[in-house]
Amino acid sequence: MPQPKSRKIAILGYRSVGKSSLTIQFVEGQFVDSYDPTIENTFTKMITINGQDYHLQLVDTAGQDEYSIFPQTYSIDINGYILVYSVTSNKSFEVVQVIHEKLLDMVGKVQVISCEEGKALAESWNAAFMESSAKENQTAVEVFRRMILEAEKMDGGVQPGKTSCSMM
Repeated sequence: MPQPKSRKIAILGYRSVGKSSLTIQFVEGQFVDSYDPTIENTFTKMITINGQDYHLQLVDTAGQDEYSIFPQTYSIDINGYILVYSVTSNKSFEVVQVIHEKLLDMVGKVQVISCEEGKALAESWNAAFMESSAKENQTAVEVFRRMILEAEKMDGGVQPGKTSCSMM
């Protein structure tokens, strides 16, 4: 059996949109409905996709806003980004768009992966779109699974010595 591949994924978004809830649902299989602001947490999880084992390092970030200075550490050795917004907050939707622009500025040219406004935004980025609810455990595992598959697709076309990045 092949060695596990390591993948590092950063979960980004406005404050109080459910980044930690989504991550904890994926890692531990439980919904945390209490709110305790995150400074930054790192979670690890092993997952098997298409017969390949992956050791995931998930960086659950503090909430960003449009004025936040984007830490350079969020671009170092990251294989993919999961951008999270709340369907009940226009502000969080706007902040996700700003985060996307900051990522493009910071990391250089990023090929992004592929309900209505959310899907339209993802399509405008040529990004994959998946609506998820950590509370209801709707697609929490699938969000991370798809990110790994998209990162693997990107790795197939990357020159040796370079890293690839996917966005979802």
